[in-house]
Amino acid sequence: MPPMTSEPKIDTRSYRDLVGRFATGVTVVTVNDAGTYRAMTANSFTSVSLDPLLVLVCVTRDASMHDPIHEAGTFAVNLLSAGQRPISELFARRGELTEPMGGVPFRIGGTGSPLIDEALGWFECEVWREYDGGDHTIFIGRVVDMELAGPTREPLLFFGGRYRTIAPDS
Repeated sequence: MPPMTSEPKIDTRSYRDLVGRFATGVTVVTVNDAGTYRAMTANSFTSVSLDPLLVLVCVTRDASMHDPIHEAGTFAVNLLSAGQRPISELFARRGELTEPMGGVPFRIGGTGSPLIDEALGWFECEVWREYDGGDHTIFIGRVVDMELAGPTREPLLFFGGRYRTIAPDS
């Protein structure tokens, strides 16, 4: 197939509508920013490799989390459970929080990143590579620790611009 020679004529709203039809889990990415704990909701998370163990998150270049992840060289990805929608909504907002992690219960992992209580699980990562992703940076993290903390909990999902949960088997 020959390469495209011009930019496709696709408007960003249509693009977002179609991408939004891909169901994703909801995560909160956390970092220790020189003693200040930061967090952001992200659904741009995926497993990359089993050898070495790698995951990726995409962070908008102008997000308050972007530079701290780059500078710290570590981050954690917390997989949210169905009952944690308020946590997702809290960390989806812009602006500084008045208390550490907005009052969300957490503990500190080995990399110094916050690990959210009652999450399905988490991955602690060292930044392995960074790639240009347009208006985002693609951070590839090498997993240095992880835990499946709630194996029986249901995940929080996002689909079609709304939070969802898995329907019970019928």
